[in-house]
Amino acid sequence: MKKVEDIVRLGPVIPVLAFDTVEQGEHVARALHAGGVKVLEITLRTPAGIGAIERAAQLSADIVVGVGTITKPEHCAQAKQAGAQFGVSPGLTKDIHRAAQDAGLPLLPGVMTPSDILLALELGYETVKFFPAQQAGGIPMLQALYGPFPALKFCPTGGVTTETAPSFLALPNVVCVGGSWLTPKAALAAQNWDEVTRLARAASELAAHQH
Repeated sequence: MKKVEDIVRLGPVIPVLAFDTVEQGEHVARALHAGGVKVLEITLRTPAGIGAIERAAQLSADIVVGVGTITKPEHCAQAKQAGAQFGVSPGLTKDIHRAAQDAGLPLLPGVMTPSDILLALELGYETVKFFPAQQAGGIPMLQALYGPFPALKFCPTGGVTTETAPSFLALPNVVCVGGSWLTPKAALAAQNWDEVTRLARAASELAAHQH
């Protein structure tokens, strides 16, 4: 079982994915992997989520599949059964924390405020998702949080773009970013998997911007 601390260092960008069909999920996972992206966050926002996680988890030994949008404790066991290696939640409650532990699912919990962070630290988290990053103050907010919480590592997600990603990655408390720009709706609709691979390759090269 990989720890979240190790997973977030496998690539500068974790794509946040929502699929219409399991087949679409498999094509996208293959295309992202071809572009060097090893970590995927497949969300439960669509009915195809669990099936897409199962399929992606079997594609390659070096793909690490996470399940996103964990908002209920029971999501943790469902994700683990489908083959997910970690979970991502938009927020954090003690019940979700307990369910993730019970399921043996490493969790990247979402935080937005200092109180959220204090709860995460109390429960033993060293790495958290900052969500929704852009709307919650973006780079200036992360700089401000560095003062009281210098040891905490963040994965900003929500409104991060290919243009702003390098600035986020340059911050000392950012380990990676989450984003949906690797899978534009138009490319998915046109089944243009080469475009997804091209965007994945460009995202993988953002590692050069990390501090």
